[in-house]
Amino acid sequence: MKIEKYRLESHNESLIKEHTRRFNFIANDVPNVETILQKLNYFQVAIPSWALGTGGTRFARFAGGGEPRNLEEKIEDIGLLHALNKSSGAISLHIPWDIPENASHIKTLAAQNDLKFDAMNSNTFQDQPGQKLSYKFGSMQHVNKDIRKQAIEHNIQVIKYGVDLGSQSLTVWLSDGSCFPGQLNFRKAFQNTLESLQEVYAALPNDWKMFVEYKAYEPNFYSTTVGDWGQSLLYANKLGEKAYTLVDLGHHLPNANIEQIVSLLLMEGKLGGFHFNDSKYGDDDLTVGSIKPYQLFLIFNELVEGIEIEKNTPLGAGAFGWMIDASHNVKDPLEDLLQSVEAIMITYTQALLVDRKKLVDAQNNNDVVTAQEILQQSFRTDVRALVAEARLRSGGALNPLSIYRGEKVRDRLIKERGSKIIATGL
Repeated sequence: MKIEKYRLESHNESLIKEHTRRFNFIANDVPNVETILQKLNYFQVAIPSWALGTGGTRFARFAGGGEPRNLEEKIEDIGLLHALNKSSGAISLHIPWDIPENASHIKTLAAQNDLKFDAMNSNTFQDQPGQKLSYKFGSMQHVNKDIRKQAIEHNIQVIKYGVDLGSQSLTVWLSDGSCFPGQLNFRKAFQNTLESLQEVYAALPNDWKMFVEYKAYEPNFYSTTVGDWGQSLLYANKLGEKAYTLVDLGHHLPNANIEQIVSLLLMEGKLGGFHFNDSKYGDDDLTVGSIKPYQLFLIFNELVEGIEIEKNTPLGAGAFGWMIDASHNVKDPLEDLLQSVEAIMITYTQALLVDRKKLVDAQNNNDVVTAQEILQQSFRTDVRALVAEARLRSGGALNPLSIYRGEKVRDRLIKERGSKIIATGL
């Protein structure tokens, strides 16, 4: 569904006076405000096709209503998000959950919703209906060569789907590992995985990238074959210049220094992108910025320094993949996604406010107090009016969540699609 342009304009008109007051107040203290607004308009966060429906836990899934019934409706939902926030201009497909049966039709529909196709995601962590061989004991690491071949062929097929849609990257996440000591040989598992990845890598088009995602644990709780950023980096270096490490914010052991990991991957030229979410205990897949907003800010601080400052490249230039990867168990998925994108844009803006020259001076003089104050000053600054102004200039809503609720979008979707729909492969 779409929100009519006049309804969007009416929404903005009702808020413009207060917004202008708040924007002028902060703009007076930001010397490079126009540059920041341009960068915000440039930055886009991909929405995964599996995020439009209700997620699940290990024990149950409580379906919402009005979830998209097919890929076309998922594209329409993301198009609605993008129309409201102007920062969700890409979709990331998960195969085989969202196979594009007619690539030309899907590309046209995406273009009509002002969307591009981001990274393609393969799936060898589930057995699919009719699948010949099982991944119960792994896929690319498996001791059975036929099972490894099945996983390789699936990934190559995902690449072919992506080529048809105009995507230029493949994300590989493997649940491979072991639950008990002695279950598998670590070195053989690594070597089998590397050889499998090398075959997939060889099938990449010249202008494509491979993102190797890592995860500390789950579903295997003793060992994971791509268990941390070091193992992912090892694979990426052995694969070649088109292979990179992908950082999912929930895929770390408790209290890991993710911002330091990001900094070092940038230094090595091997950071491929992000899956944004938040967590309290593990891979909780909660709304971005809802639990550890300062950690998110520190990560963006490293991204701005390592990409925009050192590489002289805007974050939205397309060299990196940015995607939300959250599970919406108790929230309206579209509302949750609006909140997550807003949190990302706010945090990016705060990182852009950091006085880099003063920070470097403080660091070089071992002035710990000043360095801390510089970062926390930017983090504590309310930049919501800057983010809203960037949206307004791009034709979006001053308050996306407010108009979403005001237009009763979820009620309309339930009326159109029904109350008992399963939109994901989980």
